Amino acid sequence: MLRNVFSPALIKPLTAAKAAPMATRAFSTGFVLRQADAGNTAYSHILTETRGKVGLITLNRPKALNALCNDLFTEVNDALRKYDNDSNIGAVVITGSQKAFAAGADIKEMKDNSFIETYKTDFLGHWAEMTSIKKPILAAVNGYALGGGCELAMMCDIIYAGEKAVFGQPEIKLGVIPGAGGTQRLVKAVGKSKAMEMVLTGSVNLNAQEALAAGLVSKIVPIEELVDETVKTAELIANMGQPSVAMGKELINKSFEIPLSAGLRWERILFQSLFGTADQKEGMNAFVEKRKANFTNQ
Repeated sequence: MLRNVFSPALIKPLTAAKAAPMATRAFSTGFVLRQADAGNTAYSHILTETRGKVGLITLNRPKALNALCNDLFTEVNDALRKYDNDSNIGAVVITGSQKAFAAGADIKEMKDNSFIETYKTDFLGHWAEMTSIKKPILAAVNGYALGGGCELAMMCDIIYAGEKAVFGQPEIKLGVIPGAGGTQRLVKAVGKSKAMEMVLTGSVNLNAQEALAAGLVSKIVPIEELVDETVKTAELIANMGQPSVAMGKELINKSFEIPLSAGLRWERILFQSLFGTADQKEGMNAFVEKRKANFTNQ
């Protein structure tokens, strides 16, 4: 949950070669002008863009390596809610720059907090709001995804990684622990032993290949192609019947929280419920008729 405050030698993956400096992702004037797409709102810390049926959120604090301050997360949540309520959007992609997806939470913002202050305000609690979004959220991770950046990526539904991506939870070096899911979601992604090693040493990070092998990410993509490739997958999902997509996402997330027997029962009920939708009729008729389905999300 922290912004990178360590030297590059401490944050690079143990098995990764020394990475060459990477340029921050450049945005065209047209791209920047489109930042108000999410409900016609101009944001201070993020850029938003619509690509077909996909909403694209780009973290935009380049001088701070996209450190996750409270206002940035408030803006991310606002954009996500607006995309979730937009019937023309079927999926959302979150990305950063080529140098950093997000190098952690903003330490300068939190360093003087007291226990009672953080407890009374439920500090970091609003980060979890994005997990209530019904539409799939894909993370396109280039560069550093450390602390809160790693936790943000894990709150997304699918993670694609650039070739130089680095995942880690170095909070222990600041006298704290992950506070936005790092001790919980990381275990489910990479297993107990590796998660313990990463969290308790703060020095063991995963490069893109290691993250893929561990199951933390779904795919590795060349840096320059990462955002486009992630949007391509998001567009594929967005063109499916949205009731089915929403139910599939809900069930997979529920599988981490409920017993297998309850999950199987809930899966069967939702499967049966989809036979009351127009999309089920269209999808199965299209299959029989050997044509492409035209889903209407009804």
